[in-house]
Amino acid sequence: MTFNDLNIAPEILKGLSKENYTTPTPIQEQAIPAVLAGRDLLGCAQTGTGKTAAFAVPIIQLLSNRKSNSNTGRRIRSLILTPTRELAIQISDNIKAYSLYTDVLCTAIVGGVSQKVQERALNHGADIIIATPGRLIDLITQKRVDLQYVEILVLDEADRMLDMGFIKDVKSIIAKMPSKRQTLFFSATMPPEISKMVKSILVNPVKVEITPVSSTADRIEQSIYLMESGKKQHQLNDLLQDESIVSALVFTRTKRGADRVTKELNKVKISAQAIHGNKSQNDRQNALNNFKSGATRVLVATDIAARGIDVEELSHVINFNLPNIPETYVHRIGRTGRAGQSGTAISFCDIDEIPYLKDIEKLIGKSIPEVKDHAYPMKRTPQQLNTEAVVQPVKAKSNAARKYKSETNPARNPKPEVSSTRKPKSEVNKTGKPKFGTNSARKPKSETSSPWKPKSETSSTGRPKFGTKAAGKSKSPWVKK
Repeated sequence: MTFNDLNIAPEILKGLSKENYTTPTPIQEQAIPAVLAGRDLLGCAQTGTGKTAAFAVPIIQLLSNRKSNSNTGRRIRSLILTPTRELAIQISDNIKAYSLYTDVLCTAIVGGVSQKVQERALNHGADIIIATPGRLIDLITQKRVDLQYVEILVLDEADRMLDMGFIKDVKSIIAKMPSKRQTLFFSATMPPEISKMVKSILVNPVKVEITPVSSTADRIEQSIYLMESGKKQHQLNDLLQDESIVSALVFTRTKRGADRVTKELNKVKISAQAIHGNKSQNDRQNALNNFKSGATRVLVATDIAARGIDVEELSHVINFNLPNIPETYVHRIGRTGRAGQSGTAISFCDIDEIPYLKDIEKLIGKSIPEVKDHAYPMKRTPQQLNTEAVVQPVKAKSNAARKYKSETNPARNPKPEVSSTRKPKSEVNKTGKPKFGTNSARKPKSETSSPWKPKSETSSTGRPKFGTKAAGKSKSPWVKK
């Protein structure tokens, strides 16, 4: 089948041809006719299946056929909600390419960039807006965006919006739209809250399910390095000395981890840039553009920041940290081996990540081949760990390490009350007087234990000495009466 067989308008086909689109993917083949027929759609598809074109192409055609009222100007007739800025920009770029030879206009409404620029684009007019929930709500509150004329709503990567806490905002946005509309809903997974939302906003939808999330493409070569803790950076540096790794997307669990890995790679002359939520929009876009052009060989990213990264011919995906959600592993490695090409997915796993590895292998239904010939092997195999039952959370291991140190370091333990067979030294010297610094020496002079008698407070004349209590109590003997 070709795109010509899907009843797509000639001007859109021209735009697709310019982008070298020839054969529709399975989700495009099933979704495009349903959307053109005006049906609601539930798409269960993971990253890399071509779902952007599956909803964008028919939306462009439907809006082209339904001309805007020239008297009222352009109104927002389609809203596409996405979880991240990168994904919104990616979709916007794709729609602009597909609609190049039509009169349909689109703009992206995202945080991290000047709102004034977006306001000007909205004033100029847009048929389609691609937005992240936060910035869109800001503009709705400021009455800069009016959604009462929206005809087609798209929720892309709804499960990610749930993970990021956007579902309440999404529901608030939907409440601003007409109840009579066409809704297209895409999600790689279907947790209970997403299933509940589907039932509340979709009307008799066509369900399109492509490549279950638990499966990984056969054309992706997967491998796992079991290694000692603290050796991952060394292994990554060694691995990237292989120049056949033309481009690599490296995943870390945290933003700080992404920055640290990037810094260490640059130290050994491996060009790398990081992309995560703490980076400015310009920095993130610059890093992505450099990676796509080949100016940067390695892009280090967190999961959320990586959403929307669409890089053709990505040779390698490297999991510096294994994800604690097994479905995320499938999303990550699905970024290589696209469009029928082969790809390589390499994962590093230390002792604390063994439970994550087991969950991943259970989900995908197979064991990931282990690379044993490397410089930093794990001292104990997963089988040994099972036998010894020593797999514990990182915090528990840290506490155990501290306990071990306290048991083995005598400086950390209090001395026993009788630690020596030697008799305690006498606190008096040979003269019978107490030694200086002993408890006896520090006793008050009035105590009988002292060998010295208190001095008399009277002088040899019998008169009280000046400054004594006796002197203070009586008058001076030299005062005349």
